[in-house]
Amino acid sequence: MQINETAPVVSSHQVIVRAPLEKVWRLLTDIDRWSNWNAAVSNAHLDGEFKTGATFRWKSGGMTIVSTLQQIEPMTRLVWTGRAIGTQVIHLWTFAESNEGVRVSTSESFEGWLLRLMRGTMRRTLDQSLVAWLQALKKCAER
Repeated sequence: MQINETAPVVSSHQVIVRAPLEKVWRLLTDIDRWSNWNAAVSNAHLDGEFKTGATFRWKSGGMTIVSTLQQIEPMTRLVWTGRAIGTQVIHLWTFAESNEGVRVSTSESFEGWLLRLMRGTMRRTLDQSLVAWLQALKKCAER
């Protein structure tokens, strides 16, 4: 599964994390603990086991989001979809080891009626959000 490159709002960013891949993967996939290292997430809860089709609910920026795990390739790729206030989201994470560390890439697409009205604002918001997620993940993993 890929993000929708033709969606009204699309963003992609990456960072090098100098930590073991297993640690980086564990931090991102332990959904119930996101709020411990990501200030943008006030709470998160996985309903059941971490497996394809599982749902999780989380709150970010005052918005409650319901997401579904769509694709899990351990320590390589993670994709979830979500819905919040008239918006459909696809969020993709990839992980690759390199000589410098772990390259963590994230891409996200937003679709829906709200996005057509506020495309520029939402694109800036998404860019800032993805950069903040990556920096928070890097900071926690490198501790």
